[in-house]
Amino acid sequence: MIAMAILAAVVWLQTGSDEYGRDAGPEPGSGRVALTPGVIEQAFERRESDVLVLGRGRVVRVLEDDLDGARHQRFVLALDSGITVLIAHNIDIAPRVGDLQIGESVLFRGEYEWNDRGGVIHWTHHDPDGIHEDGWLEYAGRRYE
Repeated sequence: MIAMAILAAVVWLQTGSDEYGRDAGPEPGSGRVALTPGVIEQAFERRESDVLVLGRGRVVRVLEDDLDGARHQRFVLALDSGITVLIAHNIDIAPRVGDLQIGESVLFRGEYEWNDRGGVIHWTHHDPDGIHEDGWLEYAGRRYE
């Protein structure tokens, strides 16, 4: 418990956010993003969903857009831990991430939903209704929200 409190304080001091990365974050490309290691892995092991996460992954697959209902750009990221997550980025609300390349790094802030393949990260955009925590994707020095 004390270790978690110390971790939260360090992350907050570095970025102005809590252990779950809750804040708008730094300017794109600033390099000032304190990742929260282990949060996704823990949520995966516990089969938890609705977890706000801040992380980084490497693009391993670019999928076709999901056009059923709200349109989503989809791609798979591999985390350092080996877990893969599907990014489902709503392109009816936020701009499409341009020119994604396999092997490139993507920073993300969004909501984790468990599945047996690793999970899905969604809410990687602002909430036009101002009810939900805003998320974003950062790729090649540009933030998509």
